Amino acid sequence: MNFNDKIFVAGGTEMVGSAIIQRLLSSGYRNLISNRFWKTPITNQESRVKFSALDLIRQSEVEAYFEKERPDYVFLCAANVGGIRDNSGIYKADCIYENIMIASNLIHASYEYGVKKLLNLGSSCIYPKCASQPMKEDYLLTGVLEPTNEPYAIPKIAAIKLCRYYNEQYGTNFISAIPTNLYGPNDNFDLQTLYVLPALIRKMHLGKCLSDGNFQAVKKDLEKYPLKGFDVSLATEKNIAEKLSLYGIKTVYTSRPTSHASQLTVVDLWGTGAPYREFFYVDDLARACLFLMEKYDFKDIGEFINIGTGNDITTQDLAYMIKDIVGFQGDIKWDIDKPEGTPRKLLDVSKIKALSWTPEITLEEGIKTTYKWYLEQ
Repeated sequence: MNFNDKIFVAGGTEMVGSAIIQRLLSSGYRNLISNRFWKTPITNQESRVKFSALDLIRQSEVEAYFEKERPDYVFLCAANVGGIRDNSGIYKADCIYENIMIASNLIHASYEYGVKKLLNLGSSCIYPKCASQPMKEDYLLTGVLEPTNEPYAIPKIAAIKLCRYYNEQYGTNFISAIPTNLYGPNDNFDLQTLYVLPALIRKMHLGKCLSDGNFQAVKKDLEKYPLKGFDVSLATEKNIAEKLSLYGIKTVYTSRPTSHASQLTVVDLWGTGAPYREFFYVDDLARACLFLMEKYDFKDIGEFINIGTGNDITTQDLAYMIKDIVGFQGDIKWDIDKPEGTPRKLLDVSKIKALSWTPEITLEEGIKTTYKWYLEQ
């Protein structure tokens, strides 16, 4: 890529897209364009990017946009990303439909309008539920998927195959990279999606505020990240406490509730805490994406390549790490009747390490940076 090439970052106001934009800008690229999914604020750095209102689900809009803008390179990092409850419950039809349409529209338009190279970002949920650990690229489609991931995994698998077959039929240069569980600034902290790491940060933060009796901080948090159907501006402290209890953030009495009874704030978490998960800081992902776009083509890496740290942690250990970082002094209670997904998800990253790329940011450092960003919002 040359510094003046036109680069389209799909989903540039979301966590991954904004990190890639910041990496591109800091590396000297000047001709960046993107779409806006939501009414998110634009940072000073992102003000150097041309943003357009563009619905990636609508094929006609995407094709008209590509015909007008004619991007040279495309980062396909836009997606409807939900947690275990979203993907397997109420919104599973929306999840599979929207993600299939986003990938299909962008990949086909990139072919039609002569994009030199496209990087498609997938997800580690593409691998079978009981795949051997760590998961190698060869394990794709060798077993059944985790049911709670299926509505998101199927579109991601389809996107990988679209890239491959467009390359084989039309001679395009579309590559795919599979990151592990991502987190960082601009993450989705919505308690209703229950994506594990940002949900833990927010629950521990609200638990800390509740434990301190700091309802002003709780109100500030709920104004920034509203709960559906709940107007915090009209709510009393009792209303707020009752609402938080629905999300497993509550105050309990350690003895019978009298004037002398002591109170304890408890945060309820799904599952047993036994599953292992690998977490990857979004700025490291952005570095890896630019590394691949600048240096490697489809002929070099094949159908796709894993990106991650190669290290994992139990969700229980993660919860207590976040508890300590946030400074929450209450208790954690595990709801073993709730689903917790795949027992283990660790990527084999030997392929990208062989290309001399490694992550730089530790999990503890990344969580501290993410929580600092969260507080500043």
